[in-house]
Amino acid sequence: MDCNELVELVTAYLDGALDAETRASFDEHLLDCDGCGNYLEQFRVTIATVGAIESEDLDPDYRGRLIETFRDWHSSPPAMPER
Repeated sequence: MDCNELVELVTAYLDGALDAETRASFDEHLLDCDGCGNYLEQFRVTIATVGAIESEDLDPDYRGRLIETFRDWHSSPPAMPER
């Protein structure tokens, strides 16, 4: 597995959704690549930070733009809303 493949699979890895062979390749890559280990840790921190935000903490207009942006996430990567 190379770094680009790892980046593509990081959410599935964190969700526990990788098959055993892919998970083993992912883990093996992490042992040899400090950059990807750092990326994974930053991803975990980002998830924890964003997960701590309550819906009522967001400006309603900004929340609406975020929802609209990510509504079609599965069909194509979204453009991030302007703040």
